[in-house]
Amino acid sequence: MGGYIVPESNTVLIVTDIQNDFLPGGALAVDDGHAIVPLVNRLARGFQNVVITQDWHPAGHISFASSHAGRAPFETIGLRYGPQVLWPDHCVQGTQGAALASGLDIPHAQLILRKGYHAHTDSYSAFFEADRKTPTGLTGYLFERNIEHVFVVGLALDFCVSWTAQDARAHGFQTTVVEDACRAIDTQDSLAEAIAVMDRAGIHRIQSVGLPG
Repeated sequence: MGGYIVPESNTVLIVTDIQNDFLPGGALAVDDGHAIVPLVNRLARGFQNVVITQDWHPAGHISFASSHAGRAPFETIGLRYGPQVLWPDHCVQGTQGAALASGLDIPHAQLILRKGYHAHTDSYSAFFEADRKTPTGLTGYLFERNIEHVFVVGLALDFCVSWTAQDARAHGFQTTVVEDACRAIDTQDSLAEAIAVMDRAGIHRIQSVGLPG
């Protein structure tokens, strides 16, 4: 996708899970995660429409390794809705770790969407919980706003960013991931797998050099 892209009223930037627990020192820190914050702030200034997502788990969430006796973080188990990577406890509702990063400066964002708040289902995507059936309501919001093109940035590229992009594309939105405004966890080849899935789905992957801000 070349050329200079000018976001218009039918375009939205989804800023994914830039929260303290995903930054250095957090419970589930993504390597170099803090480095994208200034870039995301700059990009967001070029968009009329911005949605911010926030991981928001109750204590004892089913995705936490601590909720499964004898299991360790980053193991994968089978749950009723499919494979689930087990994580360290993170982004627990009301904690400092769940708060949006203090450096995130997007005052014109119109919606903060919380996800992962059901105790027995994880939620990577901003559109659906991990059962791929339970909607968050974002699709209807974007349709009613006449959005046609979704850009996605944030943490982590191989999980919440990728799943959000996949669901945006599945709903018929033109979908673009700004790769240098993302960072990945990359456990068990998850990054390569996510890139392959996004490519097959027709999701564009670009660098921020083509975007104003």
